[in-house]
Amino acid sequence: MLIRRTVVPAALLLALSAGCANNTQTPIDAGGAIPESAVASPAAPTVSAPTVSAAPGETTLTGTVSAGVEPNCLLLKDGTGDHLLITEDVKLKSALQPGAEVTVVGKSEPGLMTTCMQGQPFVVSSVAAS
Repeated sequence: MLIRRTVVPAALLLALSAGCANNTQTPIDAGGAIPESAVASPAAPTVSAPTVSAAPGETTLTGTVSAGVEPNCLLLKDGTGDHLLITEDVKLKSALQPGAEVTVVGKSEPGLMTTCMQGQPFVVSSVAAS
């Protein structure tokens, strides 16, 4: 009886939280802390000129944007595979349209939870048309 009292509410809570998941969640590490890479920088990122440079720890990728199988999910297809493009910045999102050839700068976040079910999560800090 004690197991039922703890397992059923825990399973219900897990099911409810899974239904509310989206790709805008802030990741939390095993210790309950928010990783430094998930904290927004003070300056809002902007769509950059055709030349982009990566800050230390960032990666530059070039490829074609495509729509994911889930709504509001965008992938960048390049020679290394599919990268799930993550950004909340409206200017960056407007540059990330299916079919667009772009160069993006950002950080790969393999542990980031999303509902897109495709690609390696990549948090975008800048975008330029290729």
